[in-house]
Amino acid sequence: MTESGGQEESRWITTVIMSTALQNHEISTILQRQQHRVRYSESVENGSVIFSLSGTSSIGVAFILADTQALLMAGEEQFFRRIQKFINIHRNSFLVLSAALHGPEEWNVMFRIQRRFLGSNLRVIPVHNTAETVKLMLTIAKVTSKPQADDARYQMAVTKAQIIENSPVWKMHQEYQLHCN
Repeated sequence: MTESGGQEESRWITTVIMSTALQNHEISTILQRQQHRVRYSESVENGSVIFSLSGTSSIGVAFILADTQALLMAGEEQFFRRIQKFINIHRNSFLVLSAALHGPEEWNVMFRIQRRFLGSNLRVIPVHNTAETVKLMLTIAKVTSKPQADDARYQMAVTKAQIIENSPVWKMHQEYQLHCN
């Protein structure tokens, strides 16, 4: 805990389950440097990173990492089977598609993946580098964990109520109701 402007600020630390294929990957190193508890498993899909977020009504999130250039060189069908298996296991799943530059070929690959898995629970997110990948995964994992998810829902409900309350349309509707009664 650190003092920041008179308020205590705690660091968010969680357990991360990664495929053993990522054991020597830069992502693993970055997560460990940030004090996250990294566990490796051979039973999870190759290239996957899972934030289980155990706790009451925490969903947990799973990411499968893919390099766009590797996908362009390898067959898509085999990769599509891996994705299908992944999304069948994980309800809250993300495909993190990395490329140093997202040009027409890379966007075309992303479009084919999105079209193939349209209507599924898979979200495809383009990234450029490892640091961006880790930041993205931690942000998504944190906002879907308790109590952050509850706080976000509460803040959205308060904001929605304030917008409605201050809406000119809502005020006109209330005045109309008064005149009709």
